[in-house]
Amino acid sequence: MRVMHVTFDMRIGGTEMVIKNIIEGNTDANIEMSIFCIEAPLGPWGEQLKDEGVAISTKARKPGFDVSIIKALRAHIKYKKIDVIHCHQYTPWVYGTLAALFTPAKVIFTEHGRFYPDSTTWKRKLVNPLLSRFTHAVTAISEATKQAVATFEHIPSNKINVRPNWIDSDVFRPLGLRTNKKILFVGRLAAQKNINLILYALEGTSNSLDIVGDGDMRDDLEKLAKKLKVHVKFLGRITNNRMPYMYNRYSVYVLCSKFEGNPKALLEAMSCGCAVIGTNAPGICDVIRHEHTGLLVAESQKGLQEAINRLLDDDRLRNRLGKRARQYILENNSLNDAIEKECALYQKLLNHEPKA
Repeated sequence: MRVMHVTFDMRIGGTEMVIKNIIEGNTDANIEMSIFCIEAPLGPWGEQLKDEGVAISTKARKPGFDVSIIKALRAHIKYKKIDVIHCHQYTPWVYGTLAALFTPAKVIFTEHGRFYPDSTTWKRKLVNPLLSRFTHAVTAISEATKQAVATFEHIPSNKINVRPNWIDSDVFRPLGLRTNKKILFVGRLAAQKNINLILYALEGTSNSLDIVGDGDMRDDLEKLAKKLKVHVKFLGRITNNRMPYMYNRYSVYVLCSKFEGNPKALLEAMSCGCAVIGTNAPGICDVIRHEHTGLLVAESQKGLQEAINRLLDDDRLRNRLGKRARQYILENNSLNDAIEKECALYQKLLNHEPKA
């Protein structure tokens, strides 16, 4: 069976990590996987997979709707005799589905996350229900993402299955390194992440925050931190192999986004045993169970400040929530279980049901 993943590129990111995990974690010798990228440059994870022998093709799309991408994908599907096309994110799905029309290839669409604020167009309302008829499986990483796809992409909700992100819990695990009471945020410095709220929650306290990540809002956030006179360090991007050690250095992880899908950084922090705090927002409240695997707060400076102080002051609560967070990941976001389910889906679509 030949499975081709269609995506934007293979730079370092959540979607790209999922594809990398599926390919590297596949143990079925009967499933041969490849990647087709519709943007360039390929990115470091793509280069790494190429060095490992994974077949990767790239066709950089032009601005607007690029018909040449459909032609290139279709030629690739026919020449390589692709059985399953796994399209990651909306735009690759559109190109992949059109390219696969009237070929034997089966199409999977996985939505890994949504932009905030979400929106739709009349074109999508017209085209997407038609494309979904030629799509053999649709998956979303959370219930919130599923509802967004149904609402804004006009794909019937009963056709969408929820498959949460997964974590390599052998890599992201407690290491016993926590010796300080500092706060950590990991992610893009973008409006959706609502990092301003964390900075305001630090105002008037001696609490310290380290921020891992970069983005368009970095300058504004640095200015706000200086204005509020809060203790914040901007650490920039850190390679993925160093992140387990980063999570293990901090007592509390905070995510205050206005909307999430199934946030990888939050899952990684929980897998490492961090005590976590999140806003009661779509995608976050799907993961954090209040007072059990973490604390959920309203989108308010006072509420977040009280939650941070409560965790930093209560070692027993912090440790209990961290252990339960780790257990939640082991039970719901196992890497091995998730890859087995993906491969089982490929087999099912081709009526190659695995023997019991």
